[in-house]
Amino acid sequence: MVLNYIWAGFFLIGFVAALGQWLFLGDVEVFKRIVDGTFDSARIGVMDIALPLAGVMTLWLGIMNIGEKAGAIDFIAKLIAPFFARIFPGVPKNHPANGHMVMNFSANLLGLDNAATPFGLKAMESLQSLNPSKDEASDAQIMFLVLHTSGLTLIPLAIMAQRAVLGANDPSDIFIPCMIATYVATVVGLVAVAIRQKINLFDRVVMGWLGGLSAFIGSMVWYLSQHMTRAEIEVFSKVSSNLLLFSIIICFILGAMRRKVNVYEAFIEGAKGGMQTSLTIIPYLIGMLVAIGVLRNSGVLEFIISGFNWVFTQIGVNTDFTPALPTALMRPLSGSGSRAMMVDVMKTYGADSFVARLACIFQGSADTTFYIVALYFGSAGIRKTRYAISMGLLTDFSGVIAAIFVAYLFFH
Repeated sequence: MVLNYIWAGFFLIGFVAALGQWLFLGDVEVFKRIVDGTFDSARIGVMDIALPLAGVMTLWLGIMNIGEKAGAIDFIAKLIAPFFARIFPGVPKNHPANGHMVMNFSANLLGLDNAATPFGLKAMESLQSLNPSKDEASDAQIMFLVLHTSGLTLIPLAIMAQRAVLGANDPSDIFIPCMIATYVATVVGLVAVAIRQKINLFDRVVMGWLGGLSAFIGSMVWYLSQHMTRAEIEVFSKVSSNLLLFSIIICFILGAMRRKVNVYEAFIEGAKGGMQTSLTIIPYLIGMLVAIGVLRNSGVLEFIISGFNWVFTQIGVNTDFTPALPTALMRPLSGSGSRAMMVDVMKTYGADSFVARLACIFQGSADTTFYIVALYFGSAGIRKTRYAISMGLLTDFSGVIAAIFVAYLFFH
């Protein structure tokens, strides 16, 4: 029901805002922009997202099936079973969902979005097999989705590349701030959902894993920032992430051949589900993208920014960060939309300006909550999202606050 109200609210708020602009501001183009935007969003949903995703899904579901038959997924599941048994108490220790979730988180950590999505959809499908109420999100599915929406990424290569294109003197200078902001978002999301689900966070295994992960990420960030140049960081990211990804494919194939599995037939068997999954998510995807487009093209976001600017001015808070807020507000709604706003800020204010750097940190601090909800829950046929959206938005909000803090700390 929450998603139902949010979706309908986007249209109603957009209509009221557009009506006000027409009646009071004389904007006779506003309704045309909104209607044109609905057609454009529908086209993007199918042509730019669903169809390209079908190819990626076909490839990686085939690879994942080889990995399952090779025993790789079971091996990964056993490796992280102690930790996942604590934060996903409803998932059996040796269930394949554990391995699928680890593959998804690993791909996200490396910034491999195209690989992360198939792993994530496979993980959601595996979790759905354990779900007693098929149209309602389970606790495990909510925990997985919220951790995914935190967007934990070690090296934000796409953002650094965009900064380089737009002439930043040091495109990688937002690397550490992005890492801090997204890690804060991840921890807040994990803790919030754990409290809601009454999960014991003081368990020795949980504390050990979180402490170890924090130490690993912290040491990695320190080493890259202290001992590598921007060019070396970009080379390291490209080589290590793609080498690791291709190595996974090779290991899956070799492991399956060792078990005398017909790897080609296993690939075809798994790949058959790629197109069907993509077709399944199209209605959910278009519905959410069109609603977001209405909100964006009606000018609601611009009104919100103006309101924030007025409020912060009245209470005496520095408002240098407010021009970057559209990126933060769009981020939970649309990855491409927030990326476009980030680029627009860099073009308007300069790639090395405080506002541009903050917009980049916003882009790297979290993921697209509403898009992920529509995509992942839609693929599993889940209609009742429970508290997944509110927790996802809490995660996004914590990432935004952390982003503002570190941007002032590093760049202001």
